[in-house]
Amino acid sequence: MATIVTSTRFTDEYQLYEELGKGAFSVVRRCVKKSTGQEYAAKIINTKKLSARDHQKLEREARICRLLKHPNIVRLHDSISEEGFHYLVFDLVTGGELFEDIVAREYYSEADASQCINQILESVNHIHQHDIVHRDLKPENLLLASKMKGAAVKLADFGLAIEVQGDQQAWFGFAGTPGYLSPEVLRKDPYGKPVDIWACGVILYILLVGYPPFWDEDQHKLYQQIKAGAYDFPSPEWDTVTPEAKNLINQMLTINPAKRITAEQALKHPWVCQRSTVASMMHRQETVECLRKFNARRKLKGAILTTMLVSRNFSGEFPHSPGISCNTNEEEDMKGRKGTQIFSPLLCMPPALWRCSSQCSCQKSNPSPVRSQYRNTPKTRKQEIIKITEQLIEAVNNGDFEAYTRICDPGLTSFEPEALGNLVEGMDFHKFYFEHLLSKNNKPVHTTILNPHVHLIGEDAACIAYIRLTQYIDGQGRPRSCQSEETRVWHRRDAKWLNVHFHCSGAPAAPLQ
Repeated sequence: MATIVTSTRFTDEYQLYEELGKGAFSVVRRCVKKSTGQEYAAKIINTKKLSARDHQKLEREARICRLLKHPNIVRLHDSISEEGFHYLVFDLVTGGELFEDIVAREYYSEADASQCINQILESVNHIHQHDIVHRDLKPENLLLASKMKGAAVKLADFGLAIEVQGDQQAWFGFAGTPGYLSPEVLRKDPYGKPVDIWACGVILYILLVGYPPFWDEDQHKLYQQIKAGAYDFPSPEWDTVTPEAKNLINQMLTINPAKRITAEQALKHPWVCQRSTVASMMHRQETVECLRKFNARRKLKGAILTTMLVSRNFSGEFPHSPGISCNTNEEEDMKGRKGTQIFSPLLCMPPALWRCSSQCSCQKSNPSPVRSQYRNTPKTRKQEIIKITEQLIEAVNNGDFEAYTRICDPGLTSFEPEALGNLVEGMDFHKFYFEHLLSKNNKPVHTTILNPHVHLIGEDAACIAYIRLTQYIDGQGRPRSCQSEETRVWHRRDAKWLNVHFHCSGAPAAPLQ
């Protein structure tokens, strides 16, 4: 049983190892319990930097996590308070995001989607039985226990979770992620457990076709869609989905929360509990391709917040405008601070996974006199970002480390398969590949950037997400191809664009970085 310890030092019981991720107030490191040799993930929160409100949220999250013990939930094993720091010891989850795993599969069917939502519903049913509402169900919080085939799906991040009184509805504040918010939250009506089922409906919709039921660049229009329940099942992609799957989605995305299906009822739905005879076994290639693009867009939005957090750390304030909406936020209506952006003190994902609004429309700040000398149009700046990205990849293909260093910031951070889940900072990690592989590769290499999507952040920062398709000749002289989904964050200094962060999803690419 997880317990709060205030008198025993964390280091007496656990040995800390490499860093797994970093957040605004915390860091996650792998640790081993000395008495058993068991591996865990230690989330280390710097409590000196937390406000009184953040302290309350930390205590609430730890209290909630201690209640939950289920194979489909990332479990809290220990909670240790020390002077200036708080340690939360969780399951070590090594399989990455569920949605990233799906796009790497050779075969994916409606029956697989049924199995996924079954595990998600099991976790939701468990927390609801304990009178807990998650409030932030979304792909980023659905992880896999390991990289083994058939690994369990685990629900993570209870930073916005709340305790409720049975099925009682109340106003607990505006919290969640835009595309997954329920109509009752957007109307600021009393709400409760049904908000999690609505989010499950959105997730199931995405699992079946690879794109969300509600979407608009304008967040106001997005919210209008959600409040009206304005979604459909367009042809041709939905023509191959069984009526039973659509029926379950309709019951989850019911506007009236009182009539919305519960987690317990959904688990008994034929499409879930009788999947072998009800759910289609047909491979859904189009879903996988759409989901790959959906994942790339999510990573881009995450990278945008990375730049915002860096700006906040250096300036001491967070750039705030009506156009900036954090992906996961909590509005403290009861204290009269409507629209306040609240970051969970336990937010601790790798930088490229830090969260920004799914429909973020970061507004351009007023240019300073220094900026105005090289001010140009958004269209031109987007073209610049695509071009400089192509130049960087060309330097990689040519094994030209000197050209690569001219384009990258010396403190470049990267999160990529070759780093095995670690955030790498600086140029030394990539220098090894240039010196021992890339510079010695005399076989032709050709790279194509597909579906580039550039998001400008003011005058001097931008993010680009794209699919990188690489053609090369292997050691036996045979033509090969590989692809990866990549995100790069660029920052302009002295009229020069520099790559400050790189994120790559998928398996380690060959023969390149």
